Amino acid sequence: MKKLSIIAHTSQQQELADLLRSLQLDSFMFSHIEEHSAQTEHDAFLSARDRVVGYVPKVRVDVIIEDDRARTVLDDIRNSDISFDGRGMYWLTEVEEAGAL
Repeated sequence: MKKLSIIAHTSQQQELADLLRSLQLDSFMFSHIEEHSAQTEHDAFLSARDRVVGYVPKVRVDVIIEDDRARTVLDDIRNSDISFDGRGMYWLTEVEEAGAL
């Protein structure tokens, strides 16, 4: 099993959710996070609101998927109409064990 984690701007949450639903994944989870960075004050993509509050609102989505689907799902996200413009990020990690509590 693998865990795919994706970070994107909150404005992309609905698009990302729609895409993941269309891929017929068992489940995925969103968490709201804040990006704090020295680079944020020089980022031309930031809104005035982001500059004033001093952080960028982002979402993190985590998906647990079978090994053989991980690359396909990642490719589907990369090839989607969602315009990350190089500001999104992801990581793919091994899951040693997963289950319900």
